Amino acid sequence: MLKLRGIGLVATLLLPVALGGCPLAIVSGLGAAGGAGYAANNERGSQGSVDDFAIKSNIQKAWQQANPLLQTLNINVYEGRILLTGMVPTPEAKAQAAQIASQVPGVRAVYNEIEVALPETAWADAQDTWISSRLRTDLTFTPEIRSTNYTIETVNGSVFLIGSARSQYELDRVTAIARNIPDVKRVVSYVEVRPGMPVAAQQPLPTPTPPPPPGGPPTNLQGAAPPVAAPTTAVEAEKL
Repeated sequence: MLKLRGIGLVATLLLPVALGGCPLAIVSGLGAAGGAGYAANNERGSQGSVDDFAIKSNIQKAWQQANPLLQTLNINVYEGRILLTGMVPTPEAKAQAAQIASQVPGVRAVYNEIEVALPETAWADAQDTWISSRLRTDLTFTPEIRSTNYTIETVNGSVFLIGSARSQYELDRVTAIARNIPDVKRVVSYVEVRPGMPVAAQQPLPTPTPPPPPGGPPTNLQGAAPPVAAPTTAVEAEKL
């Protein structure tokens, strides 16, 4: 997949004519997915993005040492949750990719969406790139959606989402927009619904106060907040 990205990106610029898109919108979508402000403004904050990048790099290095063929797969990391997509020739390679990724420090969960199939053609890869770019653009220009909280990967017409949503309504809107993009076959979501203040903006909780001596005045004990539960299974929506 990755080796076809260069070809796919060039071919993507030709797809709007065939698929009814707009070149300006595609360029905007690609731009919205990058830049220093992107990492700083999303839910996990700049440090969370740096940590996720380190995890991704470590998985790539581990794959390179164990089986260089795994390098063609896609890795998306969000707060230590790993989404693996792409194609491999055997079930053993699919299992190996997930097993190696799960052993990298900092990994909270591994979602193995790798398919056992032949690699995509250059045209199919370009079409996937167009779908991801179109969805990124649509999310960016939808006011009630914080688009920077979503990571998008499209493989063979299947749109995979990972990230965090501020409400179930926001996530439903994202899913609906994705489902209505031309040539999308299905939408698979590993997005957490997390209302409230972004993690990066939250203040550290105070250290718990020790209990008072017998007969003394009561103290207000405040422990650490429980960790956010990561989804264990995908929420999948078929194309209408």
